[in-house]
Amino acid sequence: MTRNKLYYLVLSACILGYSWLLFLKLAVVKKSNLDLTVCLFKRITSLPCPSCGITRSVSYFFNGEIINSLFLNPFGAIAAIIMIVSPVWIIFDFIKKKQSFFDFYKKAEHLIRNKTIAISLIGLVILNWIWNIYKHL
Repeated sequence: MTRNKLYYLVLSACILGYSWLLFLKLAVVKKSNLDLTVCLFKRITSLPCPSCGITRSVSYFFNGEIINSLFLNPFGAIAAIIMIVSPVWIIFDFIKKKQSFFDFYKKAEHLIRNKTIAISLIGLVILNWIWNIYKHL
């Protein structure tokens, strides 16, 4: 992946994430009776997937409810931090004509390809999935 493609992809994902949060906030404010569950896995199986609850978790995080965010889905806090840090970092790179975010991405990708780390991360995802099922998310 090229630097520009990564930056475009990450910024687009952040914009979509912020847009989705704004849409949900407006839908909740209007007290809409819409079923806004977008998880295909949950719709088909009635079981939450490992990422179920991330949107609400991110929303809690941005409202300063860090404990609730972590309790609902710890991946949400990670997503919120990424949504805050990455656009600022990418803008900094553009202004300074650097590629530190891209270099960090390449190092992280290389690190995750380590078998021990990959298995550990998969284990964390499975534990989070069990946690989501236990909470009846």
